[in-house]
Amino acid sequence: MDFLKWVKAHEAELVQDTQEILKIKSVKDETTSSNNMPFGKGINDALEKMLDIAKRDGFKTENIDGYAGHIEYGEGEEIVGVLCHLDVVPEGDNWTFPPYGAEIKDGKIYARGALDDKGPTMAAYYGLKLLKDLNIKLNKRIRIILGTDEESGWGGIEYYFKHQPMPVVGFAPDANFPLIYGEKGILTINVTGDFTCNEIVNFQAGERYNVVPSSAMMETISDFRPQFEAYLKENKMEGHTFNENGRYQYYLKGKGAHAMEPEKGINAGTYLANFASKYITNPLINFIDKVLHDDTRLNKIGANFTDDQMGDLTCNVGIIKYFNSQGLTGLNLRCPINFNKDEFYQKLANALAPYNLSYEVVSDSKPHFVDPSDPLVTSLYDIYVKYTGDEKNKPMTIGGGTYARALKKGVAFGMLMPGRPDVVHQADEHVFIEDLILATAIYAEAMMVLGR
Repeated sequence: MDFLKWVKAHEAELVQDTQEILKIKSVKDETTSSNNMPFGKGINDALEKMLDIAKRDGFKTENIDGYAGHIEYGEGEEIVGVLCHLDVVPEGDNWTFPPYGAEIKDGKIYARGALDDKGPTMAAYYGLKLLKDLNIKLNKRIRIILGTDEESGWGGIEYYFKHQPMPVVGFAPDANFPLIYGEKGILTINVTGDFTCNEIVNFQAGERYNVVPSSAMMETISDFRPQFEAYLKENKMEGHTFNENGRYQYYLKGKGAHAMEPEKGINAGTYLANFASKYITNPLINFIDKVLHDDTRLNKIGANFTDDQMGDLTCNVGIIKYFNSQGLTGLNLRCPINFNKDEFYQKLANALAPYNLSYEVVSDSKPHFVDPSDPLVTSLYDIYVKYTGDEKNKPMTIGGGTYARALKKGVAFGMLMPGRPDVVHQADEHVFIEDLILATAIYAEAMMVLGR
């Protein structure tokens, strides 16, 4: 039974359905939310579109009050979960291709969500369609569970599991191949302060905790434009200025990246704070410059930590806001399994004290870990090796947080292939069509093995 041959024969349909789901701007939007669209119209449109595709192909589907949905195939009491999500982070700036155009060039589909997580969702779906179309019998029910709020709060998947049974085992196609058996904890913190700044009128950078800001803006009363131009030149960065209504605006361009690897981005917010602090007294901006800028490992406050299994503690400055005497910066930390949070909180409090700032914990998700010798890990890894021939790359741990941690026993399984650029949460996010095809065959066999 040649699964890869089947997928290649259905490539046109796979690509077309992937493009259709990518064209939907499924960013969380509270302005269009309602009782049956809790996360806004765009996300609801994506959920309904995915369920409609499954209905078209004859699957059992269910919409769980707009919070999530599932697509099911197989028989039996036990459920195998394949946890996907249809929401995406905001597109950000600096795209070459339309972020929701799903254009194809050089064998790649370009769109927000191509890798995270709509492309992998469609690969998993077509893997399940393969099993159904070939009438492969399963002793367990495979459920592709469609989350809708993975990028901002996990409210969708939490609601789902309050109303639906927990799978006995499963995977999330929302990370890297060959396989992720451990994920760092995710700690989100707001640093806040109320104070008057006689110079900065407005400072804005970032929209989400889990994305490195790719742009930042500051508005001042005095004119610092010559100094800003010199700063851009000195640091080899891009930006521009405006003079409007007697106020001066400064725009700085950085590079977005996923918060699990903030060092791969260029944080426009902390760089703009670094510039502003040379000339302006503002407790929040000065704190960001002196304590957080260019230090994703928190060495400056002595909170750096590393673990043999999961690597370094990392910190992303995802949001910076100052307006009407209120300041906030949102931090997203990825915490190894043995990280001592109590010690960290004390060090953070000590660092904030000179600036009269305070902090609050927004959310705290514990690390997730499955023994690498567990049959779930070994069987999925063997399937990956069968289709790729790659025995060099081994199962690993990551700083990202996937829906695998929502399962009692789950791992993240693809679909970013080794050697491919990780463009998740970045401009010109894309998926290679040949990877989409290969992952579909891998997921089909994985679901068959887990479902028997």
